[in-house]
Amino acid sequence: MTLQNLLLPVLVFVAVASVGTAALALMRSRRPAVQRRLQSVSDVLIAEHEPSWARAVGRVGDVAALGKPSSALKEQLARAGFFHRSAASRYLGIKALCFIIGLALSVVTATLLDLHLAAEAYIAALIPVVTFFIPNLVVRARRNARSANVRLHLPDVVDLLEICVTAGMGLDAAWSAVSDEIRGVSPVLGDEMSLTMLEMQLGASRTVAMRHMAERTGATELRALVALLIQSDRFGTSLAEALRTFARSMRETRSHRAEESAEKTAVRLLFPLVFFIFPVMIIVIAGPAGLTLYRLINQ
Repeated sequence: MTLQNLLLPVLVFVAVASVGTAALALMRSRRPAVQRRLQSVSDVLIAEHEPSWARAVGRVGDVAALGKPSSALKEQLARAGFFHRSAASRYLGIKALCFIIGLALSVVTATLLDLHLAAEAYIAALIPVVTFFIPNLVVRARRNARSANVRLHLPDVVDLLEICVTAGMGLDAAWSAVSDEIRGVSPVLGDEMSLTMLEMQLGASRTVAMRHMAERTGATELRALVALLIQSDRFGTSLAEALRTFARSMRETRSHRAEESAEKTAVRLLFPLVFFIFPVMIIVIAGPAGLTLYRLINQ
């Protein structure tokens, strides 16, 4: 496929994208005047602390999402640690730019390589799709890392809360003290606990603030801890005893998870043994005999 044949689909894509962008801009221009005024004031306040490239990427994302990113996307980004107001717009803008970069790479690759038409079409379709989903993989990896970090250090938090409550501190004071102590070990968990404390200081109830923390992290163990604290506060049961029992169950669960991972190690080692170690051993052991047999046959 020559360069002239590749320019036609590229020009068609640019034309369709331009028409779509113009239509989206026209739809956004029909918003009420008050809403546009509030949005402009908000944009000015945010622009004072944002770099120019971030504002440009956010505008691209707003156009791609019609100015209203979904709440599910915002929740997923919050679990990954992206709490900025324009995080969803930046995310969508980065995905659009990755798709454009992948499209350009596919055109360049198909131009430089002398392949068949079917192979060039496959490359032209594959590269943009791969680059388009790279931000999804990054967000998922960061979300899993944050959940694993919370799951790892949560037993220590429960032990510290139990010690503080047993010493006579209230739950709010113990929560604040533990958040300051755990930040040096787990900044993720420390920041989440501090944010929960800030929500309670701003007027949110303890139940709502802790549930928000469980939703932001997505860790099942933290949801169980939040449910335990809420029930203890509601029914007036002994908080120290409940925390002590919960910490014991978490340590047992962590021990069982470690044993399960150790048992899976043998199965995971099977594939490198079969595909990498066994062939090398066969070559080393049977290689000299094979060479000797080959020489004897050719004599």
